[in-house]
Amino acid sequence: MVVDGLAARLDQLRSALPASVKLLAVSKGQPPEVIRAAVALGLRSFGESRLQEAQAKQGALGDLEPLDWHFIGRLQANKARGVLRHFGTIHSVDSLELAQRLGRIAAEEGLSPAVFLQVKLRPDPSKGGFDPETLRQQWPELAALAPLRPVGLMTLAPLGLASDGRLALFRDCAALAAELGLGELSMGMSGDWPEAVEAGSTWVRLGGALFGSRQM
Repeated sequence: MVVDGLAARLDQLRSALPASVKLLAVSKGQPPEVIRAAVALGLRSFGESRLQEAQAKQGALGDLEPLDWHFIGRLQANKARGVLRHFGTIHSVDSLELAQRLGRIAAEEGLSPAVFLQVKLRPDPSKGGFDPETLRQQWPELAALAPLRPVGLMTLAPLGLASDGRLALFRDCAALAAELGLGELSMGMSGDWPEAVEAGSTWVRLGGALFGSRQM
């Protein structure tokens, strides 16, 4: 059972992560009882990428103290309102148009979500994100989209990129965030978090390294 060994894996990760780096437990594909076990071990921040799956889990865990839910999947425009209602942080805002839609709906709903702007720093047909130059040009508009709160940048390394290539990519993302005055960096997953941490990541998104294989 995945819960077996969870405490040991979490202890190992906590000992390896600097105090400046926050652990986002990627709970997509995990049932509510596994999240409940993680909460008992002190975790509060969980990442999901499918709205319906997350809604069901949030309902099943409604007896707990409010948890810190992060949306980490590609966000379709027609799911924007539902995601805003169920997540306090969104890691995958990949265009000005999506940000404008989120800002408008957030204002209607009386919400002030934290958002990470997803950037695409290397060619990769399977991933979206702002081109860095486009982000620089559109940044004044993005920064003014209250009540959205742009807090940082998020990036994903292309599959097959070697360790030194991942480190260079993450450092480029950190430099761009510093240029824009953004303090948070959502970089690094189970296969590349050490390079992301070395480059200055403040949030690592860990699923397999924490929970093992998915159960749903």
